[in-house]
Amino acid sequence: MSKFTDRTVVITGGANGIGRAAVQRFFAGGANVAIWDMNEVLAQELIQQLHGEGKIIFSKVNVEDWNDCQRAAQQTVSAFGKIDVLINNAGITRDAAFTKMDTKQWQDVIDVNLTGVFNATKAVVDNMIANKYGRIINTSSVVAHYGNFGQANYTATKGALISFTKTLSKELGKHNITVNVVAPGFIATDIVKTIPDNVWQMIIDKSPLKRAGKAEDIASAYAFLSSEEANYISGAVLNVDGGLTF
Repeated sequence: MSKFTDRTVVITGGANGIGRAAVQRFFAGGANVAIWDMNEVLAQELIQQLHGEGKIIFSKVNVEDWNDCQRAAQQTVSAFGKIDVLINNAGITRDAAFTKMDTKQWQDVIDVNLTGVFNATKAVVDNMIANKYGRIINTSSVVAHYGNFGQANYTATKGALISFTKTLSKELGKHNITVNVVAPGFIATDIVKTIPDNVWQMIIDKSPLKRAGKAEDIASAYAFLSSEEANYISGAVLNVDGGLTF
């Protein structure tokens, strides 16, 4: 479990949900972890609960804000000396049928899910290039492959991240930086509480495994793509969805 000793891992949206599970996974593996999140209360609660071999810091970051990302990158390098892994996990939804979607719902999702990934990646990539090492993992979704009613904004960002990843993998490969995508399926996080039981059951029934995934399943995918076992994988999309995508 100590495979990430001496590695520094930045996790956006690390205070809750999948990001929280990722923080726990990397910390237990000996990594130096930087949580970039807006929710300081949840982040500090998580930090108090952690037991493992790693070290951890929190930076209050709105990934929409380039200055926030740049400041957090500087804080992370000051604390740990370098940045080895970036998990672009932060994301939001603002669902509505397209004919009812307003410009703010559209722009909010674009700003966090797409521009936020640009900002966080731009803030850390020079350090990775200087160190001739990096692992960048972007979080898409299985709905990027086939769309989803009421999520024109969300699916647009998640599809764009796949193309963004493939381009960066070509540009950054010469610096020993891999860039990959994890595309989660239906994962049992707090957002499930807002879904009516009958709708959630319909979702489960679509999965060949007939169950939802866990946040830890996505954290495991992040960990694999960040590990030395995956050092020849770049530009790939790893669907973690119980066989839903075909």
